Amino acid sequence: MFRTMLGGKIHRATVTEADLNYVGSITVDQDLLDAAGICVNEKVQIVNNNNGARLETYTIPGERGSGVICLNGAAARLVQKGDIVIIMSYILMSNEEAKNHEPKVVLVNEQNKIRGIIHYEPPHTVL
Repeated sequence: MFRTMLGGKIHRATVTEADLNYVGSITVDQDLLDAAGICVNEKVQIVNNNNGARLETYTIPGERGSGVICLNGAAARLVQKGDIVIIMSYILMSNEEAKNHEPKVVLVNEQNKIRGIIHYEPPHTVL
């Protein structure tokens, strides 16, 4: 049996763009993808903290160090520039692997620069 576990997460990123006319996906600064262990073209879930919208799409690489977080295509209807989002990837693993699994949680500042990486989420704590 396999379990679906959180693999990587970019926590409270600020949306820098929303491009309705692009084909689709989310453009993310490659540095952030690397830090979270999220691959280019990987399926991700996006949660919009401003309006509660949840959506799934795939990642495309943005320029390293740019801080870009751009929702493209139809997703641009659910997210606006300046919104705060959480970007999560999930991985499948065996029960045995899941016992010791620690996701990568990337904490960013207001410019989407990495301010820390943790491998757990403290209960009842605002990060």
